[in-house]
Amino acid sequence: MFTLRAAVIWTVNDFPAYAMVSGWSTKGYMACPVCKEDVTSGWHAGKVCYLGHRRWLPWDHEWREKDKEFDGNTERRLRPREWSGDEILEQLNRLDFAPFGKTVSRTRPSTHLNWTHKPMFFELPYWSKLKLRHNLDVMHVEKNVFDTLVGTILDIEGKTKDTIKAHLDLERMGIRRGLWMNRDSDKARRDLVFFSMKPNDKKEFQKFVSSVKFPDGYASTIVRCVNVDGGKFTGLKSHDYHVFMQRLLLVGIRHLLPEDVVKPIMLLCRFFSQLTVKTLRRTDMFQLRHDIVQVLCKFEMIFPLAFFTSMMHVMVHLPEEALLAGPVNYRWMYPIERLLGELKKSVRNRAKPEGSIIEMSDLIRRGRSMTTAPSSDPPAQLASAATALALLDHVVVGPGASQAPASSASSVAQPVSARWRHRPTDTTSTDGTGASGS
Repeated sequence: MFTLRAAVIWTVNDFPAYAMVSGWSTKGYMACPVCKEDVTSGWHAGKVCYLGHRRWLPWDHEWREKDKEFDGNTERRLRPREWSGDEILEQLNRLDFAPFGKTVSRTRPSTHLNWTHKPMFFELPYWSKLKLRHNLDVMHVEKNVFDTLVGTILDIEGKTKDTIKAHLDLERMGIRRGLWMNRDSDKARRDLVFFSMKPNDKKEFQKFVSSVKFPDGYASTIVRCVNVDGGKFTGLKSHDYHVFMQRLLLVGIRHLLPEDVVKPIMLLCRFFSQLTVKTLRRTDMFQLRHDIVQVLCKFEMIFPLAFFTSMMHVMVHLPEEALLAGPVNYRWMYPIERLLGELKKSVRNRAKPEGSIIEMSDLIRRGRSMTTAPSSDPPAQLASAATALALLDHVVVGPGASQAPASSASSVAQPVSARWRHRPTDTTSTDGTGASGS
């Protein structure tokens, strides 16, 4: 017997859940949980936007002196400071949070900044010493950035950031005159701008996307997600956005948009492609840290200020997290979303989904079918089924593995989950005889 001790090294969650586990609200003027109160934000086109990415440029960079090309101001500030865990804990200990409940006013005083509560993780003695406590989910960041970018360059209604309010906002600020409203006639109108595709170009781009064929299982059938007449994409999954961003976007737009627009988009696609590789090099991450600042600054000179949502801003912090924690394939939501999808499929009682998931998870673990009602299988049969599943997944289960009949693998694995459908039915026994199931 021994005592097993475990440590929580960080959390992995999407952006709304980030606010719950970290205690820092991801809404409002200080939505960035890394920059905190030092973030540059403002009210533009009816919402909060996050700018000021020139702060990450070298001190003597020429873009710092430009004003009309950006938000109307020169930039003399340094990059936001980095907060240590001890400083955050000290700040939280000074704050007096309201108790949970509906009878108490939930209005936060200004001294609380964006803190909503003190996270329970700080009860761990080592939590304040960690360099990285909460991960920005690259999966959702990539998806939301793609939605914003493609929705704007394709001028998709409901997703584009190139709206009438965005043009009026630039006109009110007296910057970027080329994006002002057209007032030649009695009514002001929004003309198609240089970073948006013309209708014929949009159809050409969507026809190109619908003509691409991927290997089986690599991505969804993209042709089903393309609505050429409506000029938009529907039914894309998170992994489809991942494939689209890294494989299709830069190929499809390079001859349909001006070169000044295509180049930063190509850098953005390369940024996500290199960030999500399985093996990271420190020199590559230093280069990505430089590239993403260049991309965001170029975007500030191209797109209206309403383009810069919180998801666009947090990209500047992704290379730093990769330098601290390593490859993102251990720190994003894809495996968690797959597990949640499997658990949701196992729900049979919609009135009580939690109990249903627990019950079915136990049945899956013991090698029973999800589609049949519980039965009184003898313990020997359950042990044989579990052993067969372990053999399929190449897991050593103990001394009794070699005596398990190999034919049980094909009979048990099929109804358990859809992930066994494409597995071969024959398995090699653990004693090396090469026996196969029928």
